Amino acid sequence: MKDKERKVHELKTLKPYYRDVLSGLKTFEVRKNDRDYKVRDGLILREWTGTEYTGGELLARVNYILDGGQYGISPDYVVMAIQVIRVTT
Repeated sequence: MKDKERKVHELKTLKPYYRDVLSGLKTFEVRKNDRDYKVRDGLILREWTGTEYTGGELLARVNYILDGGQYGISPDYVVMAIQVIRVTT
């Protein structure tokens, strides 16, 4: 895959989940696959309270994707293994 084909997806991430990614405890994202996620895509996770952004933001890379439709995962969802690349704020 060429660099220009990789996408960067900006995602709201509720505060407790954002904190768990930030600490290294949570190394995956479960999302509806409405953005055609691919391995090596970037994810900008923005900390969200449910009503507003807190200013917390990090960049993660998708290292692996488990497609839905198996293991009890809805067909229109994916489980993505992620790695934090950079904490912005």
